[in-house]
Amino acid sequence: MDTEKYIASGILELYVAGTLSEEENLDIARYAQEYPEIKREIEAIEAAILALTKAAAPKNTSNKGYTDLKNRIAKESETKVIELPKEKSNWATYTGWAASILLAAGLLWMYSENKNLKSEIHVASQTNTVLEQQIEDAKTSLEKSQQLLTTIRDKNIQVVALGGQTIDPNSYAKAYWNKKEQKVFIDAQGLPEPPEGMVYQVWSLKLSPLTPTSMGLLEDFITDDNKVFALSNPNDSEAFGITLEPAGGSESPNLEQLYALGAVSS
Repeated sequence: MDTEKYIASGILELYVAGTLSEEENLDIARYAQEYPEIKREIEAIEAAILALTKAAAPKNTSNKGYTDLKNRIAKESETKVIELPKEKSNWATYTGWAASILLAAGLLWMYSENKNLKSEIHVASQTNTVLEQQIEDAKTSLEKSQQLLTTIRDKNIQVVALGGQTIDPNSYAKAYWNKKEQKVFIDAQGLPEPPEGMVYQVWSLKLSPLTPTSMGLLEDFITDDNKVFALSNPNDSEAFGITLEPAGGSESPNLEQLYALGAVSS
């Protein structure tokens, strides 16, 4: 149970005020035994109400008038009938108690509203934090996209198309190779999601003889939105290939899991 949310709901104030059903009272009594924080909250509410009621209640009323009347009756003969004045209601007492009850009810309402307000402020604060993070992420993503566009539009970029192979003829990818900066951007949007425990690995290839050199892994492929990966390539590449390898990569490519291959134009 989320005890903070339960306490903030205001049901404990209604429990102390005695306005709940018998079933609801039994539920709260059970929760108070199971969760010490709920029990402490109930005790705090009761203590606040008792303190307020005590402060607002009228002081000890005097019984002097009753004693005087008793003494007068005792002095008269038993046969003499004396018409007694009608006893006046002690309206001050009744008014004091009524004020105490109203004040206690008001305290319960204010206590509940205060808790609800604090809860709403907390939720609003969390929402603002999430929104701020989303805005920051969007700004970062936009900056990365602009940097990527600037990079692949560079006049020194050579574009290499990588076609699908036997294992999946529909697969494809593109390599944007900047020889001057020794970087390759792999656009892997055309590759299927790798199975669990597997990862795509990119290879720089020399063709005569066939010599593969690992350029790196396409990490976090599934969660990457644009599927563009930047890799270092100081090699004099004649072709690029992408294979599916066990997590962590392999020392040499598994050609049976070759998904995409493309030669660099001379």
